[in-house]
Amino acid sequence: MYKFFAFLDRMKYINRWSLMHSTKTENIAEHSLQVAQIAHALATISNLYFDGKVDANSVAVKAVFHETSEVLTGDLPTPIKYFNPAISTAYKALEAQSNQKLLSHLPDQMQEVYQPILCDHDDLEYKFVKYADKISAYVKCIDELKLSNKEFVKAKDSILQEINNFKSPEVDFFMENFVTAYQLSLDELD
Repeated sequence: MYKFFAFLDRMKYINRWSLMHSTKTENIAEHSLQVAQIAHALATISNLYFDGKVDANSVAVKAVFHETSEVLTGDLPTPIKYFNPAISTAYKALEAQSNQKLLSHLPDQMQEVYQPILCDHDDLEYKFVKYADKISAYVKCIDELKLSNKEFVKAKDSILQEINNFKSPEVDFFMENFVTAYQLSLDELD
């Protein structure tokens, strides 16, 4: 009996933004889907508009699995995760151990397929996942502010600053052409 996918099914129970009052709870399964959609778009933008040679489908798959370690570690809030270099380094090691444990719940041949998806975070493709992860956090702030939750005012500003610091033409394109629509109501989208 292999438990890998049963573990991943538990992503729906791991909530994000635990230090913030949220009007709508967001779990890592929902978040991962949104990150996959945005990461795929960023890779596509790179290929279509900036002469990129990125496999957008591979980027999307890495994004789907980018939070898998959290089924074992939980979601550590960003202010804690990056409080100091020692905590950040220790948490990255914990994430790596978690992913290795998850991989051990697959048949050997499948481990070879999933290992780079779960563990290779330093390649070009994963850069788009990181960008999409931050854009997704920004969209969460937009959603909360639409519901008059002022708890997210400062977070929105600081996340936008991080996004601007990426200096990525793909991210800039996405922010300029797609993000404003997240502020619209359903009637306004029509």
